[in-house]
Amino acid sequence: MSLQLQWHEYVGLIGVVLCLLAYFGLQAGKLRGDGLLFQLTNIAGAGGIAVSLLYDFNLSAMVIELAWIAISIYGIVRAAKVRRAQKS
Repeated sequence: MSLQLQWHEYVGLIGVVLCLLAYFGLQAGKLRGDGLLFQLTNIAGAGGIAVSLLYDFNLSAMVIELAWIAISIYGIVRAAKVRRAQKS
């Protein structure tokens, strides 16, 4: 049995690893939920999965990945506003 993956499948697998690493980092206390690294890792991971879904489409999976990206962007913006308000 030979497993031959296309480039977009590798991108999707890397995305899965990034999302899992971000979540593990959060649970292990190594990353903060409002931290930029956590949010960017989630965006990159969900983006990689979304790229793979463009070639092997699944609507429900695409919806959750786009929501994951949107929520992460919201988290970045919110954290920036909180930091700005604390400096004032």
